[in-house]
Amino acid sequence: MVPLYQPMPMELGTDRLTLRPWAEGDAEDYRTLIAERDDGAVSVETARERIMTQLASAERTGIALLTARRRVEGDFIGYCGLIVGRASVDEPEIAYELFRRVHGHGYATEAARAVVGAAVATGRKRLWSTVGSWNAPSLRVLEKLGFHRDHVDPGHDGRGEVIWLTRTLP
Repeated sequence: MVPLYQPMPMELGTDRLTLRPWAEGDAEDYRTLIAERDDGAVSVETARERIMTQLASAERTGIALLTARRRVEGDFIGYCGLIVGRASVDEPEIAYELFRRVHGHGYATEAARAVVGAAVATGRKRLWSTVGSWNAPSLRVLEKLGFHRDHVDPGHDGRGEVIWLTRTLP
């Protein structure tokens, strides 16, 4: 069977960032990022298991979340990539998360722009994103990238509404 899509490039670069696949050694940084988001901790082992799940998913689907590092500093600042998430392999979700200390510097937009380009290169025709209605910074990033609101779900995790956004690819 001929694959419908080319695999997503697993290494991407921008002027200020490098995006690359996860490694087991990223577990501590990932654990710290999760703890910042959820105001609680997960074990390094749990973070490592999630990384291994991400890598297995990338192998199966040809799309991936990639770690984001600043080129000059070389530090892990978060992740950005494509996932099945609430969408599908044919029309995946773009997902990103960065440490709060680097918010407001355009890194999310820069990383996500590179991932959108990678999605185009796979031959996909549309991307999705789901964002909590409270997350105005992420909504601004997606607006800059040409995403448009499609619909809103009430949300079922106690965190409020989930906005579904989409972008048609060339």
